[in-house]
Amino acid sequence: MKVLASAKEAIENFSMPDKVGFGKVLLPIMATCEFKRGEWGELEIRPYAKLELDPTCKVLHYGQEIFEGMKAYNYKGNGPNLFRPLENFKRFNHSARRMAMPEVPNEIFVNAVNTITKMGENFIPKRSGESLYIRPFMIATENNLGIKPSEEFLFMVIASPVESYFSGGSYKVLIERQMVRACPGGMGTAKTGGNYAGALNSGVRTQKLGLHQSLWLSASDRKSIEELSGMNFFAVIDGEIHTPELTETILDGITRRSLIDIARSKGLKVIERKMSIDDLIEDIKSNKCTECFSCGTAAIITPICSLHEESGERYNVKEEFGPTTKMLRETLLGIQEQTVEDQFNWVVKL
Repeated sequence: MKVLASAKEAIENFSMPDKVGFGKVLLPIMATCEFKRGEWGELEIRPYAKLELDPTCKVLHYGQEIFEGMKAYNYKGNGPNLFRPLENFKRFNHSARRMAMPEVPNEIFVNAVNTITKMGENFIPKRSGESLYIRPFMIATENNLGIKPSEEFLFMVIASPVESYFSGGSYKVLIERQMVRACPGGMGTAKTGGNYAGALNSGVRTQKLGLHQSLWLSASDRKSIEELSGMNFFAVIDGEIHTPELTETILDGITRRSLIDIARSKGLKVIERKMSIDDLIEDIKSNKCTECFSCGTAAIITPICSLHEESGERYNVKEEFGPTTKMLRETLLGIQEQTVEDQFNWVVKL
């Protein structure tokens, strides 16, 4: 690995604004590594800069790209530490295999993430809920218009100091009955831009209705709940936690798995199953379902206060931010920020 002197100078001269928002302020450094002629080159840490791409670059035409989202914490200066980075590495290469891209070696991935985090340590916010959001990604860079997998790639890591994504409010969610996000045999389990691009049209309609997110249903039966756009879904029914079982159309969320483990360690029953939207609506109406929430790396947990039909019909969840949702969020955030015992050994201190 090579750390350019100009990268050291860039981070030394960097100053962070008081308000950073989410994903708007980037550290002035980035990690890059190229794949050419069947092998990976040297990892470099260089100043953050724009990319120069040929107009025929395959990522621009055929969407061959993948990414991850992960966080480093430094609550009250007790970090920096990463949360389950090995799981991000595994999922990154799962996505790479699905998108006909080379797997990134563990040494390159880990060194890139760890070095960017350590060099940016002084700019990781120290208040609760805030963190350094880290974005590893890879794009196809071969230049020609032939429809075939690229033979050249660029792996990169950038990072952004971020405020808490959770504002304390809850989501109003549209039940998406017109479109589908992913189909069996497709790329629904890969963290690739196409999955998110396909959700944008629904997102526009959702916002026009004054709502926050879309809840996607299965392409196979248009009844089974899958996930929100970029977040997994949970419901508390009769005191038990229910979530859609993983299929080849649902992203295997690291936050999802962590919450399931936490809940079970607290003695709560977690049921992973095929969930019917019609049954859930009836359970909400009868108050059998008392809480709903979504989860993901950015927001950790966001409560859901209501489900909505495009026709205007609304189903209000009994507890807008119920005790189970609150307990799970506080426990997971506490582990990430090292204020709660990490009995699972998820935290990696740098």
